[in-house]
Amino acid sequence: MKQTAHDGTQLRDILRAAIEEGEYPPCTALPSEAELAERYGMQESVRNALESLTNEGLLKRGSAKNYYVQSRKMERDLDKLQGFTQTMLDKNITPSFKIISRKIRNAGMKYSFMFGIKSDDPVFYIKRLCYADAEPVSLEEIFIPRYVVPKLDGIDMNVFSIYEVYQMYGIKTERAIETLDIVHLPQNDANILGIDPALPVMLFQSRTIDDQGRVIEFNRNHARGDKCNFSVRFQK
Repeated sequence: MKQTAHDGTQLRDILRAAIEEGEYPPCTALPSEAELAERYGMQESVRNALESLTNEGLLKRGSAKNYYVQSRKMERDLDKLQGFTQTMLDKNITPSFKIISRKIRNAGMKYSFMFGIKSDDPVFYIKRLCYADAEPVSLEEIFIPRYVVPKLDGIDMNVFSIYEVYQMYGIKTERAIETLDIVHLPQNDANILGIDPALPVMLFQSRTIDDQGRVIEFNRNHARGDKCNFSVRFQK
């Protein structure tokens, strides 16, 4: 039976629900515009709905006017203080990393103020590409004062997560202060993440504080909006 969608908004909601309920699995093609128009209604409504879902990141445009369902987005609960590795494992997703850069640098004015150390005190710097089920989802930079984990330069960060290292060294994280912004990556970083530099990404910046009140880590994470969802709960 033919269904009628009065506009692109109604059809967009119908298609979104069908995708979320698994009627159209990830990486499969949607029916053609003509088939969708036959089933749901007006041709113009179909085109508007497909464009809208593509902008949301649910669909990806292929060749010959085909639209494909994007793989599921990675969900992260911002109420939980945990790292990327544990977040992915909790969702039965396999995390992995590629180290882009790793070095020891001076804190400088910005990080000496942030960490409460001297400007020439050493800070570990790690830049890595984060994967979820082999898909690149974020580009992360981590700054940790050397005094917090003096042996960090000898630890394989492809094997151990930051939070596992903290646990092994008896460091108890208590809270984090996090901000969110929407930015564009420089060309080189966009290439590393595998996106067009014109595509905006979510920038999360957080300071992790331990049970002694020390700022022990600064994290700058550029996450792909087409691969990640984030949730937060507000309570009175």
